[in-house]
Amino acid sequence: MAFSLGLAEQFDEVKRMYREANLALGDLIKVTPSSKIVGDLAQFMVQNKLTRETLVDRADELSFPKSVVQFMQGLIGQPPYGFPEPLRTKVLRGQPKYDDRPGENLKPIDFDKLKADLENKHGRTLRDEDVMTSAMFPKEFDEFEQFRQQYGPVDKLPTRPFLTGIDVAEEMDVEIEHGKTLAIQLLAVGKLNVRGEREVFFDLNGQMRTIYVQDKEASKEIVTRPKAKPGVRGSIGAPMPGEILELKVKEGEKVEPKTPLFVLSAMKMEMVIDSPIAGTVKKIYCDPKTRVAAGDLVVEVEP
Repeated sequence: MAFSLGLAEQFDEVKRMYREANLALGDLIKVTPSSKIVGDLAQFMVQNKLTRETLVDRADELSFPKSVVQFMQGLIGQPPYGFPEPLRTKVLRGQPKYDDRPGENLKPIDFDKLKADLENKHGRTLRDEDVMTSAMFPKEFDEFEQFRQQYGPVDKLPTRPFLTGIDVAEEMDVEIEHGKTLAIQLLAVGKLNVRGEREVFFDLNGQMRTIYVQDKEASKEIVTRPKAKPGVRGSIGAPMPGEILELKVKEGEKVEPKTPLFVLSAMKMEMVIDSPIAGTVKKIYCDPKTRVAAGDLVVEVEP
């Protein structure tokens, strides 16, 4: 994740800050998901040039990663040594919190009904594992199902080819079901055509096949976005590279300090970015699903 956030050159600092973030959160026992929460905060601290002391001092004006906010709410349970104060109060700013086991507050789920609804929605028979995944992560499950329906059972691919593809002349075996294995070898990649596609030649179980694949890199447009102005509190930019998941306001809308403006996602880390001042939303510079770099201007609030 550090690489995707543009922190590859500061990885040693991220590792050092992991200890500071852990102590700031009360010296947590590190297991998933608590280890990820500490990691999210460590990267957030490096990105924003914070120390453990300035983190607490500025906590009531910072937009923390969603995982840190949920931890402070008690949504993953109660830490054995309690929550750190005054950091918890400053992070939550009046948001609901749990002082017991959060699962005790969940409403019962009708898994049979959920399974039927999901099968009707996605048009296929689902396993119990799919239903449980949707119950815990409904948004992510729907996105993954849409991905699978577009690209097929990509979970059958080996990890490296899935992430980076294979090189010309490289071979791989893909077991799509018990006793049925596909032998695939990439033979050649053609030139870019006028539609932004390349013809890909490959061998499938001894038979040469060709398909046209969209070259996403070739079709990318270079976009230069305005940057948030340092020192201007109403100029609100992205605190780190990522994707705008959701806009919480519209142009012309009145906002108060701590009003949520937009949701930013960087890999598995989400952040709700709040307004630091009261005023009117003068202009919104990015739409949902827009990729932004650190410092790109997203919302301008006029006092």
